[in-house]
Amino acid sequence: MNASASASRATISTSALFTILAGGAIAGTLDIAFAFTFAGMHGASPLRVLQFIASGLLGNAAFAGGWSAGALGAFCHYFIITVATSFYLVASRHITALIRHPFVCGPLYGVVIYLVMNFIVVPLSAVPSKSYTLEGVVGDLASHLFFVGLPIALLVRRHYLARSA
Repeated sequence: MNASASASRATISTSALFTILAGGAIAGTLDIAFAFTFAGMHGASPLRVLQFIASGLLGNAAFAGGWSAGALGAFCHYFIITVATSFYLVASRHITALIRHPFVCGPLYGVVIYLVMNFIVVPLSAVPSKSYTLEGVVGDLASHLFFVGLPIALLVRRHYLARSA
């Protein structure tokens, strides 16, 4: 392998890593901002939202864990969305429609994330049972479509457009 090929691979890896971290940061922040706002309209504080996320690992103990549990919840939230971004980036290498049609594929990916989280991850976690309301489901689903899936798809598209320029 010559030096320019090696440098090109390093640049691609750095670009992909940046895309993954940016996707986690941007989509994670948009989604958690929505969650804080929605929960706030129903009387819950941002700390309570973060503790609820941490309860996936800690169970009910998260609600007595103060800001330590809140920090764990924030870490888990951003970690999950960063992993979701990496999955989309890897899948887009094999399914070019993910890059060509981000305004369709991104929201659809948001639906997939919502379904995986609510029907696989949460039931397998230590989250205390929660009740679902139509308003909550519609809001959470909308957040995943437009604040999670779409930004991830647009960032991955930007990654590939920058690489081909």
